[in-house]
Amino acid sequence: MTRKRTSMRKIREIMRLYFKCELSFRAIADICSMSHSSVIDCLNRVKEKLISWPLPDDINDDMLEELLYPPKTVDVKDDNIPDFEYIHKELKRKGVTIMLLWKEYKECNPEGYQYSHYCGMYRKWAAKSNIWMRQPHKAGEKLFIDYAGLTIPIENSNGNIKAQIFVSTLGASNYTYIEATASQSLINWISSHVRAFNFFGGVPEILVPDNLKSGVKKSNLYEPDINFTYSEFAKYYGTYIIPARVRKPKDKSKVEKSVKDIEQQILATIRNHPFFSILELNKYLHKLLLEFNNRPFQKIKGSRSSCFEEIDKPALKPLPQIPYVYGEWRKIHVGSDYHISVEGHYYSVPYKYAGSNVNVMISANVIEIFNKNQRIASHIRSNEEGKQSTQREHLSPAHLHYKECTSEKLIDKAKQVGLKCEALITNILKNSLRHLQQREKTCLGILRLEKSYGAVRLDNACNRALQINAYTFRSIKSILKNNLDGQKVLLKKEEILLPQKHDHVRGSQYYEEI
Repeated sequence: MTRKRTSMRKIREIMRLYFKCELSFRAIADICSMSHSSVIDCLNRVKEKLISWPLPDDINDDMLEELLYPPKTVDVKDDNIPDFEYIHKELKRKGVTIMLLWKEYKECNPEGYQYSHYCGMYRKWAAKSNIWMRQPHKAGEKLFIDYAGLTIPIENSNGNIKAQIFVSTLGASNYTYIEATASQSLINWISSHVRAFNFFGGVPEILVPDNLKSGVKKSNLYEPDINFTYSEFAKYYGTYIIPARVRKPKDKSKVEKSVKDIEQQILATIRNHPFFSILELNKYLHKLLLEFNNRPFQKIKGSRSSCFEEIDKPALKPLPQIPYVYGEWRKIHVGSDYHISVEGHYYSVPYKYAGSNVNVMISANVIEIFNKNQRIASHIRSNEEGKQSTQREHLSPAHLHYKECTSEKLIDKAKQVGLKCEALITNILKNSLRHLQQREKTCLGILRLEKSYGAVRLDNACNRALQINAYTFRSIKSILKNNLDGQKVLLKKEEILLPQKHDHVRGSQYYEEI
């Protein structure tokens, strides 16, 4: 069975943590929720290809994948089975890594298993042992997050809704934050995190959520698929997401205990209290939460609040100056008109992306469009349905040429053809009986006839059109097609001069003689 290839987005994160943050292989593996052997393999490929950090802006995901993953060769294996009990025992010793043990193994067994298979065999062996360890929690390191099992009914005109209770607990001090939300949707999930960070006055190093769909799209022991919006939120605050394993409550025992205490000491006490809005419920909860955090511990000195001030608070990362603005990520297909539709409004992208799929980040004020991890467009969000926001630099050359054909530019182009052409174009544009766009299209069509007939003939045709009051594209084209631009215009009947003397003309004297 082939191992699933690491995504390019995760490889970029591994490179950032290694080169910029200078973290160890195991620390990176924990942050990215993957085996440290995969991290080592990724970084070995990067070093082998001499790829520097930060990556150049012109390297997209396809180029990076082509550099790092050329065709693979299959390792030859034999039956030299490693001593897994020895490996397990040695790994407990300080400074001993599985890479070191594998190198020692290969020295004794040159034809033995390669590193990746060696690690995989050991993991399968270790999985048979159902053991768990007590987790030591460092100051400001982990924030455990979950929803309480109990809900609180809210009575309103639309009927009763069940408010969900968001719970987050810091690992070292057990300092807890709770709030009620209408649902466990993504926007409520992210917004609760933002308010929790504001409550703590800082950002923890690691977030340990449960595997709910708002946070984790697909759970996996080594590489859980984190919701993209949740991942971007974590990057904005400079924190990392390490979800708890599925059906492993001991991974987040801190918040499990807090949820139990919250349900027994807060939610149970208000079970018969009527609430009519989420805001009213949260005000009541925050009063009870203050008492909960200030309540003394039973077996040790202090309280959650005092431990927080002494231990966790000084170790938290500072909050950014501007709070995170929720943005929803969507994959949207670009139409042939190189525009995407968001809530009925159309936003342009560069014309070369027409027909492709793009990732769109939709926030309250901005629409950002990405293709293969590169931002290709950004627009101020508009609520006007049926209208479009088009940027000049996104237009194709032909469409840009058409869009920029304003009345002034059309007259300037007509001057280059000749004076008669300028006069004709000016007269057409002054005709108020037709819409301006119709007049401009007529002028554009007339000026394009220069490519087929030349400037001299077009100017002569415009001269003839002025004499006969023909101000349409079809008239000019007909003059040129029938070679009438070189012929003189006949005078009108009332302007034809008759001879003064003729045999059939009597003259005025005839009547005077009578």
